[in-house]
Amino acid sequence: MSSSAHHSPTPPGVPAAPTAHDHGSKSRIAPEEIAVGVVVGRASEYFDFFVFGIAAVLVFPHVFFPFADGLHGLLYSFTIFSFAFISRPFGTALFMNVQRRWGRSVKLTAALFVLGTATAGMAFLPGHAVLGDRAIWLLAFFRLLQGIGFGGSWDGLPSLLAMNAPPQRRGWYSMMGQLGAPIGFIIAASLFLFLHWSLEPDDFLTWGWRYPFYVAFAVNVVALFARLRLVVTHEYTAMLEEGQLEPISTREMVRSQGYNIFLGAFAALASYALFHLVTVFPLSWVSLQNTQDLNSVLIVQLCGAVIAIVCTVISGRIADRIGRRTTLGLFAIFIAIFALFAPVLMGGGSAGQDIFILVGFGLLGLSYGQAAGTVTSNFEQRFRYTGAALTTDFAWLLGAAFAPLVALGLSAEFGLIAVSGYLLSGAVCTLLALRINKALETRD
Repeated sequence: MSSSAHHSPTPPGVPAAPTAHDHGSKSRIAPEEIAVGVVVGRASEYFDFFVFGIAAVLVFPHVFFPFADGLHGLLYSFTIFSFAFISRPFGTALFMNVQRRWGRSVKLTAALFVLGTATAGMAFLPGHAVLGDRAIWLLAFFRLLQGIGFGGSWDGLPSLLAMNAPPQRRGWYSMMGQLGAPIGFIIAASLFLFLHWSLEPDDFLTWGWRYPFYVAFAVNVVALFARLRLVVTHEYTAMLEEGQLEPISTREMVRSQGYNIFLGAFAALASYALFHLVTVFPLSWVSLQNTQDLNSVLIVQLCGAVIAIVCTVISGRIADRIGRRTTLGLFAIFIAIFALFAPVLMGGGSAGQDIFILVGFGLLGLSYGQAAGTVTSNFEQRFRYTGAALTTDFAWLLGAAFAPLVALGLSAEFGLIAVSGYLLSGAVCTLLALRINKALETRD
């Protein structure tokens, strides 16, 4: 490029366009600051997510499905649990359109308003004893609304973080957003444990269970301001534009990048399948079999979530040494091995169930820690913002949405071998997708 290109005059009154040097110094947001926004955003979303998941076991069968036996009450709850994952891609498509018309801050505010309204609506929702079947329909409606809000709350921070992280430390920075999952679980499980332990059963089922939903609404408000503080800055906008991280219509994404979206979803399938099989499923199985106190299970799961945090951090170190794709494939193999022992552990009384939960959380941290950014390099740069959102949506839908429903239903009918089958199928899909991904990958 000629030197004149660097010194072209700027018309009076028009601000000079930021140069690469400007972006590299004054306008550049440090990856650490982006990482804080990612963790805060993801933790608030996962908190909402786990509040519903835990309530689907401890509360909803009694409050909304009192006419059903224990197994069917749980299965009905898990059916509604899946609705948010079904509606999530539609939320992404809807709010990408909102962003193209009115901007990023309007999109994020509106999406979190929808999410918070749905969560608060559940908190005030009377049970079946008051509203009859209308209570179930309203619960299903609010759950669908949650999914739409989840989809719309994509802020692009994980994609921005991946692109601005030092090349030799991308595994480390990729795992930071994933820390939101165990952090969100710890907050949700701690609240339910405190209420379930300290209240009489009637009080808990009448009003106590509603408090985590109130808190979820408040957490969303705090998270909104924390994320907006970063999202609306000139530096953030400039970096997104520099990286071409702009919303693309879902139709164009599916037409030109559909294979990458589904490759990315299947590449993370082992992690997402394991996700609900160590959080929601053990609670449901123990409540059905009465093998131990549910408060004890929550305590073990809280310990497991701490292990998951440590293992997520470790996954960043491992990925920077051997590569993110290799890390994800390696731990998919470990998940497959773990799956073979699932029937023995979950059927082995309280000690075996505790081991299943703790080891499962450890594997979840190691695998899920690199599940987000492993295959997004396949997307052309301008498709990464929307592509990363849709890939996440379909990973949840294919891998996790129906995991508690399928695992519990099949286990009740055919035994715990169903859990092994579910995890093994997820691990096989991950390994196949990663193999294909290796051939298609375009370097960052």
